[in-house]
Amino acid sequence: MPTQMQRLRWQCRRGLLELDALFRHYLEHRFATAREPEQAQFAELLQQQDDQLQAWLLEGMEPDPAFSVIVAALRQTRIT
Repeated sequence: MPTQMQRLRWQCRRGLLELDALFRHYLEHRFATAREPEQAQFAELLQQQDDQLQAWLLEGMEPDPAFSVIVAALRQTRIT
């Protein structure tokens, strides 16, 4: 049975290389120390369509309020 991290790692694989890299970096460097609500938002965010994720994370569109915390964290991760 896969662990939560294995499932998340698999879900981080997207059709767009930029999203793959962004999600993997977050998962490897921030997820373990993030608070539970942020971790839950990340898992839920991975259920969204690639075109929506691209708009929010790469094109700077305002995210759905339900994902504002994790999108901000991912944008910060991307910069550093």
